[in-house]
Amino acid sequence: MDNLLEIKGLTKNYKKIKALDNIDLTLEPGHITGLLGPNGSGKTTMIKIICGLLRPTSGIVSVNGNPIGVESKKIISYLPDHSYLDDNMVVEDIIETFKEFYSDFDTERANDMLSSLKIDPKSVMGSLSKGTKEKVQLILVMSRRAKLYILDEPIAGVDPAAREYILRTIIGNYDPSASILFSTHLITDVEKIIDEAIFLHDGTIKLHKSADDIRVEYGKSIDELFREVYRC
Repeated sequence: MDNLLEIKGLTKNYKKIKALDNIDLTLEPGHITGLLGPNGSGKTTMIKIICGLLRPTSGIVSVNGNPIGVESKKIISYLPDHSYLDDNMVVEDIIETFKEFYSDFDTERANDMLSSLKIDPKSVMGSLSKGTKEKVQLILVMSRRAKLYILDEPIAGVDPAAREYILRTIIGNYDPSASILFSTHLITDVEKIIDEAIFLHDGTIKLHKSADDIRVEYGKSIDELFREVYRC
C-alpha cells in the first residue's frame, strides 16, 4: 500500500529552540492516528508544516506523492486549534463559501450534521457558544471529501457530551481510503477510536505503533502508557 504521508528528516528550528528534530514518519491511507504529547512537544508545529503553513528548517514532506504546495493542499482538510471564522458571518453563508472554495465540499453532508446538532444555519457565528462554534468548524472540515484530515485538538474546548458527538462525527464522515491525523492530550476520550498512536516529546517521536500492538506489548492502555512516559 502506498503511503499517504511521508516525512523524512523533518527539522524545525525557532532561533535556538528545536521544535522538531530529524523526524521520520509514514502514514498509510485508511487509518485514524492520534498525535499525542504534552504542550510544547511539537504537535502543532508538525501539523502546520504538513498543511503548508510553516516552512521546515530541513527535511522532506509529501502527501499522496505531492510535495507540500498547491496539490497537497487540495487533498488536506485542516482544523486548526483556534477559531478562524468571522463572528459576523451567518452559518449558511459560510457553508456556501466553503462550497465555492473547495470542489470536494459536500453541502448535503454539512447540512445533515448541522441538523443533527440542532444548529440553525441562519445563526450568526457571534451568537453561538464557544463549543457550538467549534462544532461548526468541525462540520466544515469533515464535509470535505479529502484524503487527509488533520485536526489540531478537536475536542479540547468542549464538554464531555459534545466530545462524544465530535468523535462519532470524525468516525462517520470520512472515506475509509482517507486518513485522519489529530493531535490531543485527552487520551482517554480518543483511545477507543484511534488505530495507531504517535508519542511526540521534545520534537522527537518516542513511539509509533498500532493501538493493538501497544496494548499487547506493554500490557497497558494507551492512556496508561502515555501517563507513564510523560509522568502525568
